[in-house]
Amino acid sequence: MTRSATGPAPAAPLPSPKERRRLREARALSEEQVAAAVGVTPATVRAWETGRTSPRGRRRTAYARLIGCDEHRPAPPPSVEATGSSTMSPTEPGTATTPDAPTPGEPSAHTPTPRAPGAPPPEASAPGVPAQDGGPPGTTAPDAHDPAPQPPPALTAEEAYDALYGRTAPGLTRQMYLLTGRRTLAREAVEHAFRITWQRWPEVARDRDPAGWVRAASYEYAMSPWHRLRRAHRRPDALPQDPARRALLDALLGLPPAYRRTLLLHDGVGLGLPETAAETEASTPATASRLLNARAAVAERLPGTVEPTEPGGRPALHDRLGALALAEEVPEPPPAPAVRAGSERIAELWTRAALCFGALLIGTTAFTLHTAPTQYEQPLAPAERVGGVPPLGGPERLTPQDLKLQKSLRGELTHGPERLVPRIP
Repeated sequence: MTRSATGPAPAAPLPSPKERRRLREARALSEEQVAAAVGVTPATVRAWETGRTSPRGRRRTAYARLIGCDEHRPAPPPSVEATGSSTMSPTEPGTATTPDAPTPGEPSAHTPTPRAPGAPPPEASAPGVPAQDGGPPGTTAPDAHDPAPQPPPALTAEEAYDALYGRTAPGLTRQMYLLTGRRTLAREAVEHAFRITWQRWPEVARDRDPAGWVRAASYEYAMSPWHRLRRAHRRPDALPQDPARRALLDALLGLPPAYRRTLLLHDGVGLGLPETAAETEASTPATASRLLNARAAVAERLPGTVEPTEPGGRPALHDRLGALALAEEVPEPPPAPAVRAGSERIAELWTRAALCFGALLIGTTAFTLHTAPTQYEQPLAPAERVGGVPPLGGPERLTPQDLKLQKSLRGELTHGPERLVPRIP
């Protein structure tokens, strides 16, 4: 029996925590059921799906097999075309592309079939293409002088980032306007999200849905309550002049922020209920309750908005939100190279600030160690006369004259009766 010299192959990474939860809910499994099957507590499963920890060893294999992801399959290379963007298209009113989740173990229409690094792409089976030796009768062998097909060149990090930015930034800016009602804040939120994306690009490029990663970062920034302290964002912009669009945007902004985000993701962007719950970091029942309450509030102000246009189809609110986003004028996002340059500049400033603070801390510590005494010396107080202290209170000590008088009084007898008797007049 021989042992392999290369050792055990490292386990492929699991999907993102958001995707783990989506796969579990797609199989109608609860946290308690997964915990009982894997042999852990429900709190551990919850930690795996929030990203705090990750399974290891045999529990990792059992968990991956239970939720339906094949971790032994090599991960496909990051590609912008396979991101499955789910933003509202800026060119077609009321349309949205939703990421279709592929069945575990089967390649999706949006995901290329994974292959080993350096392997040539599969050849298309078309008439006239020569086959290899041993093929079906009637086929010819390939010519040795024909050049081998070359794989398509891989995109650089800058090219992939620019492609993702150009495809998602315009529609995402319009989504932020529907979410906040502020055009400047919408542009600022998208720019901030893409700056963070460039700083964490290796992580975003390996994510199953990079567009969803950027959208979640934009939503978190746009819904931050700290914007109320800024004078420029205390009040929303003026509502549209058209009465229908004005009523719809007013009803949307009147919802609580959590309800507004859930309604926009599900009915506006077109995400499914599990995907919406995973992106808003809420449970599926809570997300469904928020969606129903938000629809009821909108339907109360705008009757006939949430009913589907046809049986089994999307509600009319989807088309109206898309038309509202396309009809309003929102500021165009800055070009991708400017966003990348701004992200690098901010990262450089933070790095310099951290280095300066570290150098200042080291200098202060060194100065303190150099000037501090090595041992404690008790200070010597010089002796001096203290004046103005009052004398001690209480009975004073008898003088010799007082003692002599006291002795003489005690030695002499007293003349007169020993007892005084009152006399009656």
